[in-house]
This record gives sequence, C-alpha cells and structure tokens, in this order.
Amino acid sequence: MSETRIDAAQLVLPLFVREGFTEPRPIESMPGALHHTLDSLRRAVTEAAEAGVGGVMLYGVPERRDAVGSGATDPEGVLNVATRAVAAEVGDAVVIQTDLCLDEFTDHGHCGVLAADGSVDNDATLLRYREMALAQAEAGSHMLGLSGMMDGQVAAVRDALDADGRTDVLLLAYAAKYASALYGPFRDAVESALQGDRRTYQLDPGNRREGRREAVLDVEEGADVVMVKPASFYLDVLADVARDSPVPVWAYQVSGEYAMVEAAARNGWIDRERTILESVTSIRRAGADAVLTYWAVEVAGWLRSR
Repeated sequence: MSETRIDAAQLVLPLFVREGFTEPRPIESMPGALHHTLDSLRRAVTEAAEAGVGGVMLYGVPERRDAVGSGATDPEGVLNVATRAVAAEVGDAVVIQTDLCLDEFTDHGHCGVLAADGSVDNDATLLRYREMALAQAEAGSHMLGLSGMMDGQVAAVRDALDADGRTDVLLLAYAAKYASALYGPFRDAVESALQGDRRTYQLDPGNRREGRREAVLDVEEGADVVMVKPASFYLDVLADVARDSPVPVWAYQVSGEYAMVEAAARNGWIDRERTILESVTSIRRAGADAVLTYWAVEVAGWLRSR
C-alpha cells in the first residue's frame, strides 16, 4: 500500500577526491565520508555501480587555488584527472557527474570571478563556466552539475557544448539553491576559503515562489534536469517545482542534513536506519525523481536486503 518507493537507481552518491593525498582520510564533520585518493575513488565508484546506484557526483579538492580557479580548467587539475580515471574504470555503468563551479578552485571561495570591488562578476564567470564545461566533457563527464547560481549559466554552458558538438552531455541545473546554513560540513570537505556568504547569488530561504521561477528559467535555457537544494528544509519548493517541471526534478540531501542525522544517531537519540530511509522517502514523496545523498550506497544495500 506504500505510495512512495525508493529504487537504488534513483540515488546519486557525492564523492570528494583530494589532490596530494596518498591515503583516503575521514572528513571529520561528515562521519563516514572520505577525502578520496584516485585509487580509493575508483573503488568507491565501482562499489556504487555494483550496488545499483544510478550516478556519482564528483568534487575535486585541489592543493593550490587562485583568483580565477585555474585548476578547474587545467586538464591535469584534480577533478578532470579524477573524471578520466572514473570513466576509464566504470564506463557507462553509472552516470558520471561533475560539479561545475569555481568555489573549490578559487582562493576567495566564491562561485565566480570577482570584480575589482569584490562582488561576483556574473558575465566573467560565465566565460569560465564555458571553459569548465568543455574541460569536463573532454574528461568524460556525462552530466555537468551547474551549481554556481549565476544568471544565464545554463544557456552559456549549453551554447559552449553545442558549438563543440557535445550534444551528448547533459546539464543538471541547481535551479533552486538556497543560501542555507546546512552547507557547513561540505565546506569543510572541500576546504573552502570562503569569507562572508553567498546570499547575493543564492536564494533567500524565505522565498518559495522564487524557487519555482528559477527552475522555469533554467528549463527555458536548456536544462535537462533541475535541482532543489537543500532537500529536507525545502520540500514545499520541491513539490512546487516537481508539479510544474517538464523535465526531471532532483534534490540534494546536503551535508548538514547528513551530519545532523549521524550525530543524533551516534548519541542514541534516533534509529539511524529508519531515519535515513524516512528522510530519503520524504524527498521522493515531495516529488524528487532522484536524490543526491551521501547514504546512497548504504541505502541501496538496505533496499536489496528487504
């Protein structure tokens, strides 16, 4: 009688690869998550594929950063090297997705290029996103995760890919990405250099209608999938977008959501497995066609054993 079910293929596993590490290391604020080496990343992606998980989202953590995020477009940059390694390892067994944003690669931690006054220069950033898109497509990414929240980013990247004949590469638009307090552990994971906040280009947590409006704009610009992020605190926005979207709608169960459950479970305050399954089910129930979650492989295993 259950109206909502989860399938492993509806789950996407985010993974972090750290340049310069010779052994994987735990991420302290995200119990169970790791900074991977290339070797451990290959193993993690293979495990995800064997578990039936639908995709992986790759994040690169470089040793060196600069004002324009040069490492993001360097063919030998950590994310592009990792993408090639994963593509060679698993091919089409999972959908290989890559984060297309500058924040991991800039020495100021913002998602774009800064103007002289310290504000984010939207148009200059779009030029860098175009370059990143071509570099990631060349490395073997099947789907580009446009997470920077710049105006016109989907159209700019779609144009760059089409001009290069890369019509086979899909675009996942982080359409309704809110300026949330729940990203803290993720910023630890990518060793973010951010000072201040991103409220000038991410959405105000009080704005429900704006989330739907942003998703409509991204669909018009050519997005293949639109995303709501975070998931659990924004189920109303997710339901709005899912009701009206002509393309698939995904949601990201972000690091803060993950860390809160893990902390409560470790203290014995909640039943960990039931809470995780209920949380993912609620996101699916609100309308998400797929869920990015750090529990993807674990949830897939539980589903298989039932």
